[in-house]
Parts: sequence; C-alpha cells; structure tokens
Amino acid sequence: MRIVVVEDEIRIREGICNLIEKMFPNHQVIGSAENGEEGLKLILQENPDLIITDVRMPLMDGLTMLSLAYQNERKIKSKAIVLSAYAEFSYAQQAMRWGVSEYLIKPLVVGELVQAIKNIEKQNIEEGKQNPEVLGRLENIILGIIFGNIDLDENLCSYLEEKYEFRHNRPFGMVQIYLGSQYPDNISRVKKETEEFLSSGENIKYCLLELPKEKMLLGILYGYENQNDVERWFQNGVISKTPGEEIPDCSYGWINVANIKELKDSYYTLFKYMDWNISFGDKIMISYPKILQVRTSICIYPNDIETRLKAALCSFNKQSVLKCINSFNDYFDNGQLYDPKEIKESYVRFLWAMINVAKEIGALNHEQIEQQKILEKIMGAVNRKELMEVTEEIYNLLEKDEMQSEGQLSLNIKRAISMVTEYYHTGINLEEIAAKLNLTPEYLGMQFHKETGVKFSTYIKEYRIAKAKELLIGTELKIFEVAEKVGYSDAKYFSRVFREITGQLPGDYRMAHK
Repeated sequence: MRIVVVEDEIRIREGICNLIEKMFPNHQVIGSAENGEEGLKLILQENPDLIITDVRMPLMDGLTMLSLAYQNERKIKSKAIVLSAYAEFSYAQQAMRWGVSEYLIKPLVVGELVQAIKNIEKQNIEEGKQNPEVLGRLENIILGIIFGNIDLDENLCSYLEEKYEFRHNRPFGMVQIYLGSQYPDNISRVKKETEEFLSSGENIKYCLLELPKEKMLLGILYGYENQNDVERWFQNGVISKTPGEEIPDCSYGWINVANIKELKDSYYTLFKYMDWNISFGDKIMISYPKILQVRTSICIYPNDIETRLKAALCSFNKQSVLKCINSFNDYFDNGQLYDPKEIKESYVRFLWAMINVAKEIGALNHEQIEQQKILEKIMGAVNRKELMEVTEEIYNLLEKDEMQSEGQLSLNIKRAISMVTEYYHTGINLEEIAAKLNLTPEYLGMQFHKETGVKFSTYIKEYRIAKAKELLIGTELKIFEVAEKVGYSDAKYFSRVFREITGQLPGDYRMAHK
C-alpha cells in the first residue's frame, strides 16, 4: 500500500513512518504532513491507499481533512486509520461514515497499530477478490503478488487481461535493476531513462516499480512474442551504453517468467543470482537460467597480499595499507571467472585479518567496528562496488591509537610520553627520563599516574609489548630479536612479561596471527 501519515507531533509522526518501514516492507510511506491543510494537499496529489491521521491538529483537524478528501472531485477512496485521544472518541465515531477503517486510542500502542494495518490488508484482499479495481494500478497488483498475499483467482486474471492486456498464461520478462547506495539519488533518473528506452520498443508493454528497501527498479515486460530477441534488445540497448553518457552504474538481472503464477518465485530466484554481477561486472546482464551453465575457476586466496597488509599495518603506513587494499581489489580482475560466494568469502577473510591486526596494534578502536553488520554487508553485496565500499569504510577507521586526553596533559608528561616513543627500544626507564627532565623519579611517577590514570611502569611495559606485537605479526624476526628491538635484553624475561600482558607466549601469539 501507498501510505500518507498526518500527525502534528513530530516524534509520533516519525515513529509511525519508521514502524511501517520496519514491519511492512511491502508498503511505502509516500509522504507525511504536520497539519490537516498540508495533509489534504498531499492526499489529493498522491491518492494514497491508506491515510493514518490524528484528529486534533493545527489549521485543519483530521476529520475535516478526510471529509474534504472523500468529497473531492478526484473521488478519493483511501482507507483511513484515525488516532484519537479519549476526549475525542465521539469525533472518531463520526469519522466512520467517511470511510475510516480503524481508530486507535492515544497514547499509541505499537501492537495495535500493526494489527490495524494488517486488518486493512485483509480488507483489501477480500475486496480485491470481489472487485480487482480496489487494488488500483498494475504496480499495486504486482507488488501484492510478490510481497503480499494476493491470490491469483479467475476474477483477478480477467481484470489484468481486460484492463492491462496482461494475459495470465503467457510468458513475460522480468528485469531487476539494482542501484544499491545510489538508489536515493538516482532512482528517478534511471526510471526515466528506462521508460524512454522501453517506450521505443515495438509491441512491448511494461510496468516499472520502485523498490526502496531492495534498492532496485523492477521491470515487467510483456505483450511481445520472441523472449530471446527482447532480452538481447534490452541487453544491447540499456546496458551496453557508450562511454561518456554519465549514466549511473547499475547491476542488471533478467529472467523469463512462464506465467503470472510464477511471478513471486521468479522474483526471488533471480534476486538470489544477482550477486553474479560481482564476478561479471556491471556491463553484463545476469540471465537466469543461463547463469547456471557458467563454469568458474577455483578462487585461490592471495596470502601474499594479506602478509603485506599485516606488515603495512604494523608499521602503520596508511599509504602501504591502501596499496595492499587496491591490490586485493584488483586481484579478482585477472581474467579468471570466480564464483561470487568465493569472492565474498575472500573479502571476509581479508577484512577480518585487517580488523584483528589493527585492533592488536591499537590502530582501530574495537567499539567502532560491528563485525556482524560488516559480515551482513559483504554477504549481501550484489556488485564489486559494494565490497569495495565496505573495505574503504574499515580503512577510513584506521587511526593511530593516541590518548584522547593527550591535549590536556602537562608539558612534562607530554615530553615523558615522547621519550618513551623515541627511546623505548633502548630499555629506557623512569629514572633516566626523570633525569632528562630535571625531575625526581618519585615526582614524575606520581604526576604521570595522576594525569594519565596509569602507572608509568605499566604504561612503558604495555607500550613495549604493543610494539612487540607489531614485530611478531609484521616481520620474521626471531623471538630474541624482537625482545631486543623493544628494549628487553633477556628473551626469557620478555616472554614472561609478554604472557603476563597477553595471556600467550610470543611464539604462540605469532602462530595465532599468521
């Protein structure tokens, strides 16, 4: 259903819109208004399937708005849900004669609103069985078949043939045009250009549906004879565009549907194979069932790139990290064709290595990363651009782990931290740093603890172990060489301190991160 929400309280208005988007993905809030006057203009302009409105609002109340809409020459027949306070109950009763289907008492209960919308869905289905014109446009019927519970009875099939010349027992084409993150900015343009192209086809009728949740434009093509010819015509005309036209990159999929009863299954079947755009790129249209005949190469994970990435992270050279990421992205453009599932799994492995090493060396705040959401983005990707966007997102989070409060530290403590950074590998200690600052060790230690919240001995020990982690992951140095590099002359003592901090011996830690 196409829904309009009219409510003067912004918190309630936005809450209703968000609830509909979450609980009813097959419905669309096409507009909202904060008073009856704005609401009436919106209703007359959009002719929605459902109006959800408050009663008492500025400028014009909800009941007056509904009465004027229903009496307008446009013959608005929208269902309505009225939100009413207890004191307004009598007004809500009066509204029933204007076609109000449900009324709800404020404060609004989520479960009651959800049930009210479900009740209207059932009403539409029942009325639709008796009179398909209630469903309105062809777009609504197709959406109802794919995402709703519309039954294709004889009455509806006859209506489709008489009203739209859509024969229920004839094959037709379905095309999915996936825009991804470009959907909000480019859907109008892509739809317009697609309409212009389809209008040029001979004996081709079509219906285009905007699917915001799926971030795609869905096309239904019918009325023609030769399915293969039309598929080729679409491939050549829409996808094989000449350079310089500045048309947004989209991912395309095509399936020939045997009859309208197969519409829903065909939609989900094609969508399942849309991620083959990862393998082929956006200049090829994925065609089902032809895609089932494709032969792929075995995808060998690029361990050498991951090793270089770890080394770049450990030296915190962002330019080198970026080069490794670009090399990884380019790795799958080597002329071989890989299964998109294997490419996605490679991205998961690569990004998990980046995240884990970056966390270990303090270059990434673990609170910034929600790995479950990252995994969902990768496995739900339809094209290579989306995989690269996830990689770029993580790269942009990399930062040197410096104390957030460092700007508030005194000059002596800043200088002490700077000396630790510069001389940690020499085995420098509190007494030596205090002498360089012309302070007593006792005073420096007390002030360091007071300003940073950490004892100096703990700080320098954890700093050396952090540097040791970088060397263990990013180099092939022996354990005793790593110990010397971070200021420990005794390798056994270094191992004991390392285990105290990390819970692992250096050798075990290295094995765990290889």
